[in-house]
Amino acid sequence: MREQLDFTHIEIGIINACLLWGFALGDITHGRIAEVYGYRFWLVAGAITSVILNWITSFGNSLWSIAIPWALNGFANATAWSPGIGMLAQWWGREHRGRVMGLVGVSAGTAMLAMWLITGWTVAEFGWRAAFRFPPMLLIPAAIAIFFMVRDRPSDVGLKNVEHQETYENSKETYTHPNAPLFAIYSYLFTNWRFVATSHIKGFENVVRYGLTTWAPIYYFEEAGLSIESTALVTVALPIGYLLAPIVSGWISDVLLGGRRSPMIATSAIISALALIGLAIVPAENIYAGALLLFIGAFAMSMSMTATLVVDMVGPKYASTASGVLDGHGYIYAGAQALIFALILSSSDTPWEIVFLAMAGVRILSALIAWRVKI
Repeated sequence: MREQLDFTHIEIGIINACLLWGFALGDITHGRIAEVYGYRFWLVAGAITSVILNWITSFGNSLWSIAIPWALNGFANATAWSPGIGMLAQWWGREHRGRVMGLVGVSAGTAMLAMWLITGWTVAEFGWRAAFRFPPMLLIPAAIAIFFMVRDRPSDVGLKNVEHQETYENSKETYTHPNAPLFAIYSYLFTNWRFVATSHIKGFENVVRYGLTTWAPIYYFEEAGLSIESTALVTVALPIGYLLAPIVSGWISDVLLGGRRSPMIATSAIISALALIGLAIVPAENIYAGALLLFIGAFAMSMSMTATLVVDMVGPKYASTASGVLDGHGYIYAGAQALIFALILSSSDTPWEIVFLAMAGVRILSALIAWRVKI
């Protein structure tokens, strides 16, 4: 796309920012709406809408004819996250939550790996427009399966629901106002300092997660002179790392740490910071070391348990809203990095090492905040 449409780094950054900010707005709104109107319905509607918007994006020929439908696609695609987390929170209690969320992470990583390979092959064989049209159609059978095989909560099939007031050690942080106005939960979340701190951690995580996803392929394509196929093979270390870590961290948190999440978040931040410093030092031409560092960084990133932590804070009833606001906060940061790093990379001599060191810095800051939250 960049070569055919002659986009600059800044224009690529704008397109990515629109997608990510679309996700942010979607996350913030879909979670609460799904709690009211049904998780399953919202998941299916969002999946079908995302397929349509991907097709519309594929016909774009200018910055805004791509960026606008791509932003709307982000808004629609966000239905997969917070309503999905809210639904899962209805079925499993806190003692299993780390492992359940770990399986969510594994599933997301598997999907990312599959799409990374499928999209890379599609672009190489049929061009970038085909990548917007055909891989997203895999959402259609997934939506059909959800509609016919999944239900919102145990009571829908005659089972006992998970206790709604079950939160971390029954602490005073619990939101227990069953007759509160529809959007009162937002006021509670934004005045809960632990939730706000965790949201900033999520934001810093997304600076790195989406920073690497956006810029690592361009880095190796431009600096190492790799082909599209070779670039995909090197950077596939990212989704592989994202795939393997969540179930490990979930098990450690549930079984070895007694349900504590902050130690895993801090450990994730420190290890990924070291990997990013390595990427800043190792030349792009050393693709084997680069792939290893990408894998370590991605693995460490996915050890973080911010989404599980906020569900622990509020319990199952408002899990969808809390996880949506958290993830939306993360995508605001993710969109900002797309623009900030684009501006940095548009300066003379393309100082890639500054990008990786900046990412390492925000991960160190995340570790410090995580130790303060202490849950």
